[in-house]
Amino acid sequence: MTKQTAAGNRPRLLLIGANGQVGWELCRTLAGLGEVIAASIEGDHGPVIDLMDAASLARLVHDTKPDAVVNAAAYTAVDRAEVDREMAQRINADAVGELGALLAARGVPIIHYSTDFVFSGTLDRPYTEDDLPDPLNVYGETKLGGERALLESGAKSLIFRTSWVYGARGANFLLTMLRLFREKDELRVVDDQIGSPTWSRMLAEMTALVLYRVLRGELDLNQVGGLYHLTGSGQVSWYGFANAILESSGLDSNLIPIPSSEYPAPAKRPMYSVLDNSRFRKTFGLIMPDWRLSLDQCLEQLK
Repeated sequence: MTKQTAAGNRPRLLLIGANGQVGWELCRTLAGLGEVIAASIEGDHGPVIDLMDAASLARLVHDTKPDAVVNAAAYTAVDRAEVDREMAQRINADAVGELGALLAARGVPIIHYSTDFVFSGTLDRPYTEDDLPDPLNVYGETKLGGERALLESGAKSLIFRTSWVYGARGANFLLTMLRLFREKDELRVVDDQIGSPTWSRMLAEMTALVLYRVLRGELDLNQVGGLYHLTGSGQVSWYGFANAILESSGLDSNLIPIPSSEYPAPAKRPMYSVLDNSRFRKTFGLIMPDWRLSLDQCLEQLK
């Protein structure tokens, strides 16, 4: 059983960004831990939140009086962020710092997500939490700013850096590939960028398992709070990922590997952004499945 509040009720869990691909999965995985208050910009199933407005964020925390917060909201349009820096900065960094300050004053714990794009991708080994961040684009810069703002706020926090997130909902590589396989006989996919695909459902499951122990008082965030890497296990290129999707989907298309130089984009991407999950595994005793196993499970559910 999870810890009850002073009023004897189940914990109130404020989920921000409930309509995103990770937030959508969190609505389900967090439901067993307490009362989930699902806030989003649309307000489809809960309060409306406007992260561009500091007053809106303060009202949300005041009105909901959460016992814990999971922030799955982010500005994730990597290329558009290059020309929309102000909005990316506001959502990914400034609002996160403000949220941390609000929760620090109330002693409320928060779980927040960051990205592999805080690194430049110049190493030839998986990045650890102790490696120096050096983002190549505005998205990575603003997400790094959010990490630092939250840590400096004094809030009891866990920050999970993840990568190449995909799932059954939202705009992601998996769903794009499945659509293109049906529309095109031939696809050219970058083969020199390496990372770790992460199923949004597994990310949500791991979050719920950790938060459960926080709510029970088994984990003291004053001792174990901070940065952790949390991605699918293993590594692959975008081309390899696309090929695995094609093989498992039963669809037919001709995939051609290409270098990044043949697929220019406004935002520069890290060539190698694999994250080392060892600290997460050692601290919480949890292991993320291999990315290929998670992909097969996700595709099976999509069928």
